[in-house]
Amino acid sequence: MLGRIVISLWLIAATMAAAPALSFAAQDPFAEGGQEVAAPQEPAGNSVTTDSDSADTADSDAAQADGEDPSAESGDTTAESGSLADEYGFDPADEFASDEEPATRDPWEGYNRAMFRFNDTADRWVLKPVATSYRQITPIFLQYGISNFFDNMREVTNSLNSVLQGKWGQAGNDAGRFLVNTTVGVAGFFDVAQHIGLEEGDGEDFGQTLAVWGVPSGPYLVLPFLGPSTARDAPGRVVDIYTNPLTYVDHDPTLYALKLTDIIQTRASLLKVESLLQGDRYVLLRDAYMQRREFLINDGAEQDDFGDDLEEGEEGDQEGGQQGAREQDPFAF
Repeated sequence: MLGRIVISLWLIAATMAAAPALSFAAQDPFAEGGQEVAAPQEPAGNSVTTDSDSADTADSDAAQADGEDPSAESGDTTAESGSLADEYGFDPADEFASDEEPATRDPWEGYNRAMFRFNDTADRWVLKPVATSYRQITPIFLQYGISNFFDNMREVTNSLNSVLQGKWGQAGNDAGRFLVNTTVGVAGFFDVAQHIGLEEGDGEDFGQTLAVWGVPSGPYLVLPFLGPSTARDAPGRVVDIYTNPLTYVDHDPTLYALKLTDIIQTRASLLKVESLLQGDRYVLLRDAYMQRREFLINDGAEQDDFGDDLEEGEEGDQEGGQQGAREQDPFAF
């Protein structure tokens, strides 16, 4: 068992070293969009003034003579930003901008983009077609059962990491879900635990445990075949391998079949979400991953700079609404 895991780790390291070179050499036949063709530039001294250009120039001169700003009609970003600040009391672009520069959180962007292209090419050629066929062929109830089975196996990892983080209530909930679903739920194919008050959590892993212990996130890192990660989360994945009960299946064909099924089921569940990605997919996935990790580490407790003011405003609105209701209905409580 240990020898198989060591070989897998060496295989991942070798792939990380070779994938950037392979991704540069390969061309993605599914690449979206083409390169923009620059408009031909006119030689100096041979520019031709058209009637429309003359008319625009005349209108601009007339506007300046009347004391008007010809650029006001174009709707520049400064005026738009000012109107938003006047309407909402703050500039949304400045309010929601990240304080951490991309160069700080992603100093290995060149390598990460090369690895991202490698993973994306492998996904489009192999994994995505298989996941699409799996979703079309497999009955929906069986897909739910398979997903519940693998989620139930991860409850062991959730329980152990909840204990390491001092979340005793969450640890008891996850352990109870594993015991109930493994027995009554037929190895986890049926989520019986949720019907008795044991709700499924967001999941805990060793990367979150390291964050709770004070280990910094480190740079963003794209792993071969595994996708987005960080310098802190990558070693945590190795620990999570040992806390997954499926790792200790002592029959290689069965183990590989289970791992492959888990990967295909996970990829199939992301097919609809993938259609929402527009623009620079690398940046979108990176930012989504980093924000999701912060959400999980903080257990969903996010505070905004104007959150307190918003809560106070909501309380005031509620009190005002209750007072107005009492004035209208003398029997209102």
